Amino acid sequence: MHCYSTAIKVYKYLDFVHQFFLILQKPLHLDFLSFLDFKITDLIDILLVATLLYYIYKLVRGTVAINIFIGIVLVWGFWKLTELLEMKMISSVIGGFMQVGLIALIIVFQQEIRKFLLMIGSTNFANKRNFIKHFKFLKQEVTSIGTDVDSLISACDKMSSSKTGAIIIIKRSNSLDFVKSSGDKMQIEITQPIIESIFYKNSPLHDGAAVIEGNYIVATRVILPVSNERNIPLRFGLRHRAAVGITEKTDSLAIVVSEETGMITYIKNGEFVLYNDLTELSSMIKEDLM
Repeated sequence: MHCYSTAIKVYKYLDFVHQFFLILQKPLHLDFLSFLDFKITDLIDILLVATLLYYIYKLVRGTVAINIFIGIVLVWGFWKLTELLEMKMISSVIGGFMQVGLIALIIVFQQEIRKFLLMIGSTNFANKRNFIKHFKFLKQEVTSIGTDVDSLISACDKMSSSKTGAIIIIKRSNSLDFVKSSGDKMQIEITQPIIESIFYKNSPLHDGAAVIEGNYIVATRVILPVSNERNIPLRFGLRHRAAVGITEKTDSLAIVVSEETGMITYIKNGEFVLYNDLTELSSMIKEDLM
């Protein structure tokens, strides 16, 4: 009697294992030769997805959003696994959560989505001047940048020697009206003495950023949005965070002179740009303004 009971239990166990493996094998229908059916459109599809993921990672890198992004990927992967295994109840629950969560994602990633769309709209081929620059026979049309970069760099060099803090924003394609309204509007042609006098420590205009459009200073004492990036080195203060913030939100260029060290920093696209000397810095700015 005992042997009969044991045999029944073993049979039920083996039957359960058999049914389990049948469930696993049923929806897969694996065809190991299907990967040979590879078209050029599949390659393009892979490249586009890889590019999209790269830009998403670039946007959320160093922010709290990277943890949220990883969590979403894990939940999505678990959801697809439950669909593959035909676990209908948990799959429908997670599927409903993912659909409703789309609205929450738009709210959570509001800044990142805005930054992503701005990045697309501000690419070289979206900018008419940068597009024309790729054609040598039209290059004469873009040789003049309008901004006196040499006077600008000379002023920064003098302020660096005296450790006079400064933050200068140079407009490119995107409008800066939303930040100019926070400061004092003016229309002064760029010269080295003018820039130095604006950021002189006892000047009423030295507090805040100066905005340059073309060859004119169009606003001073401008309040800029501060970046929340966590990967900015601690040695950089609010001026640098403000410069990163405005270049994240627009395609403008930023030059910062540190009041503590006198170091001149060049920031573009929310990132610090390295250079060897002021001559190279001047050339880089001229190239970026083309």
